[in-house]
Amino acid sequence: MRRNSHLTAIAGFVLAAILLAAGGLLLWGSTYTHNMVHNQLAAQKIYFPPKAAFAHPKAGTEITPSMIPSVSQYAGQQLVTGQQAQSYADNFIAVHITNMTGGQTYAQLSAQALANPDNTKLAGEVAAVFKGETLRSMLLNAFGWWKVSQITYIAALAAFGLGGLTLLASLFGLTVGRRPQVTHETIPAEDDAHERAG
Repeated sequence: MRRNSHLTAIAGFVLAAILLAAGGLLLWGSTYTHNMVHNQLAAQKIYFPPKAAFAHPKAGTEITPSMIPSVSQYAGQQLVTGQQAQSYADNFIAVHITNMTGGQTYAQLSAQALANPDNTKLAGEVAAVFKGETLRSMLLNAFGWWKVSQITYIAALAAFGLGGLTLLASLFGLTVGRRPQVTHETIPAEDDAHERAG
């Protein structure tokens, strides 16, 4: 019984060590990814339009009414986080591309441009949409990795929590296993009779 409790405690210590090591690696991965995304976005020096630009939104202009609830919260800020990248990509660039193309995709415009090689206006639209969609995809990629850093941070906290609980449970099991066991010694009846006779 005592040996089993020791083995269980040792297994618990090993599991706790694995969980704590995993938590450390996950935390490192989260921090690395977070810093990498932040630094790469900061290097692009992309800024949201200033607060004054959101005062009079109008369809077809730089600031449309649809941008007020999403993009305006970042007015004047430099784009350095995953949330900002997602908002800029989906609520700023995508809106301008849709307004410029009437809702047509790059693939549709490109097919039209190939069918009409002399249409310079269409060729210009294709080039602008390609650049816009490329920047948009890069920003959304940064947003995806930002999310990965958040998920790994949560996983690191969970691993640290489970590792700590496992360590405490193992320590508890080890101390409970050290309690002396109460043993009862029985005296045979013959010995007892001889002692009384003597």
